[in-house]
Amino acid sequence: MSALPIEPAAPADEPRDTRVRRLRMRSMRRGIKEMDLILQDFAQRRLADMSDADLALYDRLLSENDHDLYAWVAGAKQPPEPYGALVAEIAEGARGVTRPR
Repeated sequence: MSALPIEPAAPADEPRDTRVRRLRMRSMRRGIKEMDLILQDFAQRRLADMSDADLALYDRLLSENDHDLYAWVAGAKQPPEPYGALVAEIAEGARGVTRPR
């Protein structure tokens, strides 16, 4: 996990549809293939319906290290707050994406 708070890369006035497209692209272009698959699936299913606050949190989550993200989603490590509920939702949807249901 990063030592400093990470601010989203988006400008404050970024239109919602642009933000969703940007987050979908960032979800597909990760450092490890497992996270590409897991986050791309999550992004396709959920981003369009998320609140602006949840999109901002997801944007911050994408700035975290992929190995940390994978450990959180796999349940090997506890995610830090405020990511707990979001990571749990991603993990629930990941069943069957990289492992059998």
